[in-house]
Amino acid sequence: EVQLQASGGGLVQTGGSLRLSCSASGFTFTDYSIGWFRQAPGKEREGVSCVSGIGDTYYADSVEGRFTMSSDNAKNTVYLQMNNLTPEDTAVYYCAAAGVGCYSDPAFMDYWGKGTQVTVSS
Repeated sequence: EVQLQASGGGLVQTGGSLRLSCSASGFTFTDYSIGWFRQAPGKEREGVSCVSGIGDTYYADSVEGRFTMSSDNAKNTVYLQMNNLTPEDTAVYYCAAAGVGCYSDPAFMDYWGKGTQVTVSS
């Protein structure tokens, strides 16, 4: 059974940092791309970042330079280091897996974990 579990969310002030983790099981980790998505109240879910099975990483323009995605294949875990957070980053963050490639469109992802809330206060 494929499972993804996101954790690490919380409340932080503007300019602060958080590190999210996504633990995966039930599939060969390096055969999948793992993406982070977020959904703010009243908005559509959007792609934030992605790491492909071969280690290439991609970022949305809105987080480029502030967020860094990394992976630990031995632990089947990916991380999202989020720095210099702003209230616009407030959302529920989800990790998801896709069998082929990285996608910013959540419709192309195959598996989803439950989200973790990130709240940035001004």
